[in-house]
Amino acid sequence: MRTHAPVPFVNDQRGITLVEVMMAVGIITIGLSALLAAVPVASYGTREGYQLSTATFLASERLEQVRRARWTSTPRPVDELGISPTPISAPESGSTVTFADEPGLPAPYADYARTVRIFDCNNGGCAGVSRADLRQATITVSYRPMTGTGVADLAKSATLTTLITQR
Repeated sequence: MRTHAPVPFVNDQRGITLVEVMMAVGIITIGLSALLAAVPVASYGTREGYQLSTATFLASERLEQVRRARWTSTPRPVDELGISPTPISAPESGSTVTFADEPGLPAPYADYARTVRIFDCNNGGCAGVSRADLRQATITVSYRPMTGTGVADLAKSATLTTLITQR
């Protein structure tokens, strides 16, 4: 009877080697580094989305106030809406400003600025529409978005425009 010599452990395939462990750690480290680098970019995008949503809400809120302003011809003329004398001026009725510019809103919206511009459509300035009983109101809310280095130098804005008819 013949006996066989024991087989050395060289051919044993159980377990992993130190080289394989080091390679796996390196790959995982690179992946986690890339993920951590993307987190600030994602947070800036989320923050800017929040700011744009807030600006749109503030513009919509002011638009509703503008739409509720009285502008009637009968039984007696009332003009609480007003007209902006220039593209950079707040609307006026007589010598009274009807919707003043708001360079800073109250907390928690202190980082936003809001303007209202109202133009008469009598001379065709409202997308080609020419009617004496129609005005175009444009509400703009501006903000400075977050960037990777802080707050942006240039402002972004949300703008809403509507036509208002005399009652």
